[in-house]
Amino acid sequence: MRKKTVSLVLGSGGARGLAHIGVIRWLEEHNFEIVSVSGCSIGTVIGGVYAAGKLDEFEAWMRTITKLDIVSLMDFNWGKGGLIKGEKVMNRLGDILGDLRIEDLSIPYTAVAADISNEKEVWLQKGSLLQAIRASISLPLYLMPIEFNGKTLIDGGVLNPVPIAPTFGDHSDITLAVNLAGEISHSIDDFEVNQVNISAEEPKEEDMPFHRKVSDYFGSLTAKTSRIDLGMYDIANQAFDAMQSTIARQKLASYPPDITVEIARDACGTFEFERTAEMIDLGYERAEHALKHLL
Repeated sequence: MRKKTVSLVLGSGGARGLAHIGVIRWLEEHNFEIVSVSGCSIGTVIGGVYAAGKLDEFEAWMRTITKLDIVSLMDFNWGKGGLIKGEKVMNRLGDILGDLRIEDLSIPYTAVAADISNEKEVWLQKGSLLQAIRASISLPLYLMPIEFNGKTLIDGGVLNPVPIAPTFGDHSDITLAVNLAGEISHSIDDFEVNQVNISAEEPKEEDMPFHRKVSDYFGSLTAKTSRIDLGMYDIANQAFDAMQSTIARQKLASYPPDITVEIARDACGTFEFERTAEMIDLGYERAEHALKHLL
């Protein structure tokens, strides 16, 4: 039986993007062929390692990641532009991907970044794969932007968290978008209870926001960034998630794909990469829910 061909659109959303792996695994197991990948932010990472034939190696690494590993990969930058330089993360990705060029990948690939000065999307479809990934993951406040061909590039999710447009010229059977900014899964009552608990007592260590944990970890090493400052980053991150959710809904309404796999935007925190196995399972389950009618 002929495989159904898929143009795959992988959205932005930090660690929730590990669900992309689960979606890809479901497609592979059910006789679908991915013929192109378009993504931004974490979507460029997962899409890039898939197109490079390195998804198995990347997944194996991510399944071993701990909270301490995440902190150790953060080369903190106390200057301007972003909290993290990003060199350690990119070096580790370089160990997996090598010095590949986008033109040499097995399928067409588009990494979407944002030109902050001209307020335009930038589609990276040739050149260094690592450089394209680095541009697209430059989350404002967190990861330093990069200069590329005279442009200052940041996370593509700022302008287009679900980049469907690069697939318009494809001749595939299905355009499948994975939106990591889906409706939140908890109820208003749950939120109110959590607010009461937070105000009533000091949260347990496992319930602390990621930035609080980072603050505590580095507390004895530096006084340059206080817990209050990192709380500011946490609030900015929540605001960014809300903004991306709104833009994603608008993009999906304007350029509807054939099928959308929705991942709740509160499924996990932006930097909770230690929850890899859980997110992969979630992506697989959501793909099953969205696509099983095609079997």
